[in-house]
Amino acid sequence: MTGVAIVGAAEAQMGVALPGLSAADVMAEAARAALADAGIAIEEVDGVFASATQIPWAATTLAEDLGVRPRFTDSTMIGGASPMAHLNHARAAIGAGQCEVAVIAYGSTQRSVGRGTASVQERDPWEAPYAPPLPVAAYALAASRHMHEFGTTPEQLAWVAVAARQWAQRRGAPAWSTDDLSVDDVLASPRVCDPFGVRDCCLVTDGGGALVVVSAARARALRRPPVFLLGAAEAMTHRHVSAMPDLTRTAAVESGARAFAEAGLRPADVESAQIYDAFTITPILFLEDLGFCAKGDGGAFVEGGRVAPGGDFRMNTSGGGLSYNHAGMNGLALLVEAVREVREEGKDIVLAHGNGGVLSTQATVLLGSEDALSERPRKKVARLREPAGATMGRRRRAAGGSRVGR
Repeated sequence: MTGVAIVGAAEAQMGVALPGLSAADVMAEAARAALADAGIAIEEVDGVFASATQIPWAATTLAEDLGVRPRFTDSTMIGGASPMAHLNHARAAIGAGQCEVAVIAYGSTQRSVGRGTASVQERDPWEAPYAPPLPVAAYALAASRHMHEFGTTPEQLAWVAVAARQWAQRRGAPAWSTDDLSVDDVLASPRVCDPFGVRDCCLVTDGGGALVVVSAARARALRRPPVFLLGAAEAMTHRHVSAMPDLTRTAAVESGARAFAEAGLRPADVESAQIYDAFTITPILFLEDLGFCAKGDGGAFVEGGRVAPGGDFRMNTSGGGLSYNHAGMNGLALLVEAVREVREEGKDIVLAHGNGGVLSTQATVLLGSEDALSERPRKKVARLREPAGATMGRRRRAAGGSRVGR
């Protein structure tokens, strides 16, 4: 398949959008900014990818707002995993010659108009009689089960929020929450849905983001350092939480394994991870399912500041959805941050993982620098030459629960 790279990335109206702006306005503003970042004229756009809860015909709306008539459009909606899926689909479309310049964009004014208006939650008929407060109730179920099954503690959940806040403090504006936050503060916050308090739950903000994607060959001729797509995959298990096969295991097991296999990489190669954090339990689940640690070890993995600034695992370096911004579906913000990590922080291999619905849909992408692209074949060859015992040792660790370090 033809290689592609991200050559433009931008955010727009993060926090609270200017009065009078619609979600479509925010999305179009982000797209124009990403094209300017790439140095590509709007007229060259022939692939448009978008989805948003407030914009049913998202790709069509974006094309109209940009004034383009694309050859290829995609409005795939799988919640917060949609932008990662769009990146995967844009690669396929460019590889098939169906477009050359793809824009992936998202916009939301959920804080301005009210979340109930912006993100109407469908209830399964079997769940409706119980009137669960979704999505928080679904994620609280997963957290409660994880605590029961593996002994995960409220303090370990709190460390996810504390680490996110410390990253947001380092980032500064437009980070939404930058006040000091301790584990005790998280534990003492007003309860929302047991075991979650307010600080276990993501922000509710406006905002938008966009990426520009072209072939790897074209990317090298543009002005900004390209960020190459090394591997990508999508997976899903259910739509409504009452149909979730296992509350502590998500389809990230599948999307992560396929993305790593395509890239010829493994979790230990990742230098920075941008992992969907709608609630404090989600990074814990995804760290396990993506292979950074064994199932049940996620709580121990994040505690003590390991994923905070100064720790040995860079995670959600903007502050994520818990402290930076969470504009409804947060996948694009994570991708923009992943691009920053490669471009500005010099990280060669960065993972971005999106989650949609109530742990329903998962999409994993691995991004890298030019150096990562050139090193990848050598990594594959080296692993093929590993003795059988080394491979067996990895399998034993995966089965037996020892943690994957970095």
